[in-house]
Amino acid sequence: MVDRPEAAFDVAAIRAQFPALRQQINGRPLVYLDSGASTQKPQAVIDAHARFYEHDYANIHRGVYELSQRATAAHDEARRKLTRFINAASWREVIFTRNATESINLVAQSFLRPRLQPGDEILVTEMEHHANIVPWQLIGAATGARLVAAPVTLEGILDLDAFAERINARTRLIAFPWISNVLGTINPVDRLIELAKDRGIPVLVDAAQAVQHLPVDVQGLGADFIAFSGHKMYGPSGVGVLWGKLEHLEAMPPYQGGGDMIEHVTFEATTWNEVPFKFEAGTPDIAGIVALGHAVDWIESVGIQAIARHEASLLATATRDLSQIEGLEIIGRAPDKASVLTFKLGDIHPQDVATMLDLEGIAIRTGHHCAMPLHAKFGLSGSARASLGVYNDESDIAALSLALRRVARTFAG
Repeated sequence: MVDRPEAAFDVAAIRAQFPALRQQINGRPLVYLDSGASTQKPQAVIDAHARFYEHDYANIHRGVYELSQRATAAHDEARRKLTRFINAASWREVIFTRNATESINLVAQSFLRPRLQPGDEILVTEMEHHANIVPWQLIGAATGARLVAAPVTLEGILDLDAFAERINARTRLIAFPWISNVLGTINPVDRLIELAKDRGIPVLVDAAQAVQHLPVDVQGLGADFIAFSGHKMYGPSGVGVLWGKLEHLEAMPPYQGGGDMIEHVTFEATTWNEVPFKFEAGTPDIAGIVALGHAVDWIESVGIQAIARHEASLLATATRDLSQIEGLEIIGRAPDKASVLTFKLGDIHPQDVATMLDLEGIAIRTGHHCAMPLHAKFGLSGSARASLGVYNDESDIAALSLALRRVARTFAG
């Protein structure tokens, strides 16, 4: 990722760039605390998306006329921006997908499935999002391989010794989240990758909760694949990225068939286009990809390190304030956390908590957060989650804390 000088962090100026935050919900100013599910979009990204449709839209890679050439250039420039953003060695290593989920499915079906035999194992953790569980189960059911999960402590920390013990001669892939979407735990990715590489085992990192919070350097990291989504990094929904080492991508068969991923087609046989186009069948979300490139520009203009510092400060404030609310239990207290606070409030159903907060204009998420096995680990059917973004400030934390105290008093009778 490019290391650019950072301007002074002005959260008020940043908030002003997000039109969605200017509205009122139930007569109250919106307090948006669901960035872990999807971030709001800055005006620069919204404008880029609209401008492309208004001025530059045409199908890409298929036209010699000027409009198609402009669209192709904008699309390809977005790929170069993503290449720089994660410090990939080549733009050919950056594949556009719909989201992190599709990126993981691509690796499961194209990279891993052909390598699996009955009795082989795929190692994950108990803190996985369903997107890093179900794809492996699908190919396991088809091949006889099985999924193995390394345990998480009740503090929300991955048990490194148990993780290492589960690596064996049958382990064919290790996949884990950089940051847990429920616990906020920042996993020691360097150590986990080192454990895998010592045994020659490929690694996929689910970075869907990481790229908007932390600097990412895929060359320095040493993973084989990284998956993330645009909609969690202030970009549009419907666009994601799979980064993979070029040697893997070139050896992998296509995941889907159709236009643009081919070199030559006859009714007898087809040959494939080069990487990355081999994995990008059909017309993509061109405008979304272009807008994602502008989201990268926007993040870099603020500075990822500045974002991380701001969010860490807010998380500390929120953790302190919520910990003082009687009956409130924070789920996940790892010392190294990103800006996620998952909690339960006494015996109050999480949906009741969220409904009452919504009446005050506060948006949080409830349910199992696509992490049912993790909730089962903690003996929960669901939880409430407040997740922070670059646009949140201490007034949002104060509003959340005050509203939760009102909820607790209301249910206390």
